[in-house]
Amino acid sequence: MRKLNRVIGILLALSIVFALAACGSQSAPQSSGADKAETANASFRTVDEIKEDGTINIGVFSDKNPFGYVDENGEYQGYDVYFANRIGEDLGVDVNFVSTEAANRIEYLQTGKVDVILANFTVTPERAEEVDFALPYMNVALGVVSPDSRVISDLSELTPEDEVIVISGTTAETYLTANYPDIKLQKYDTYANAKNALENGNAAAWANDNTEVIAYALQNPGYTVGIPSLGSNDTIAPAVTKGNESLLNWLNDEITALGGENFFHTDYEATLVDTYGTEYEDSLVVEGGKTN
Repeated sequence: MRKLNRVIGILLALSIVFALAACGSQSAPQSSGADKAETANASFRTVDEIKEDGTINIGVFSDKNPFGYVDENGEYQGYDVYFANRIGEDLGVDVNFVSTEAANRIEYLQTGKVDVILANFTVTPERAEEVDFALPYMNVALGVVSPDSRVISDLSELTPEDEVIVISGTTAETYLTANYPDIKLQKYDTYANAKNALENGNAAAWANDNTEVIAYALQNPGYTVGIPSLGSNDTIAPAVTKGNESLLNWLNDEITALGGENFFHTDYEATLVDTYGTEYEDSLVVEGGKTN
């Protein structure tokens, strides 16, 4: 009888354990929509969080003179860098420059590696689906530079054997792929590699932002921008992580306010005039986010 009672007791204990386990699994908390939204937004920081930290992380190019580059002293310089320093000053924080390449600008925002991208980021509808653009501060189009020995003044002049250099992740790559799929493209991740390829005669031409190819031709005798404007006229603007309204609104207010003091003309004269002269100033600069 004792043995039977012991077996019954064990069975009862086991039934209680299984019942409790079942209740526990049924009552396990489910992730709410708010929790998921919080997780999705964890990759960006608000203006208050940036101020509390004391540092803003801004993505810029390190090899795209005169817009974003590192000088002989290891300091970041250029048009975008000048603007970035003013952002830090007006926020009351230090600026941590993060070197970026064209292809990873969106990734750096989405993963929270940077708070803002200021790396000659052309505004396009496709990019606007993945990041939020602030007001523009510069005009841009595409351009094509080639050696003086064979200036390409129209893409129809390219033969089936010719190749055109592009930077991966740029509007030049997107435009040529969509509109001239028969043109062979040489794709590089960095501007330095693209320039080396052109100088080594590896391709017939280099397609990129017209601001970049014009600067290259002016700084390097033996090259001509045969196509100064290709495709549509676009703008360059700061970008923040999708949904970061706090920082986006602050940047829009900042750009509007800076327009009142002609800040971007001052920026141009401090960083670009040695390259472009005054001829391009009014056509390139956008003040207060107002395009013509």
